[in-house]
Amino acid sequence: MKSFEAYKKKALRKPAIRAEYEKLAPEFAVARTLIAARMAAKMTQGEVAKRMGTSQSAVARMESGRALPSTSSLMKYAEAVGRRLTIGMN
Repeated sequence: MKSFEAYKKKALRKPAIRAEYEKLAPEFAVARTLIAARMAAKMTQGEVAKRMGTSQSAVARMESGRALPSTSSLMKYAEAVGRRLTIGMN
């Protein structure tokens, strides 16, 4: 059985798949950042949700990478995990 990385490498050789994958990069970058901040704070999704005044499922959606959260949600999340939200452009 092939590993996921081998499958991914093969799939990304196809231009259409690569284009869709690259379009999703910003969402997944935000998700990775959120998860890393929560893990560094040694918190569960439920604990973050409680501090944000929302549900655990809302935090899970933010961390899923399927959509970009609003700026106000990102600010609440950052505050909940003891961070400050910064936005930049490259």
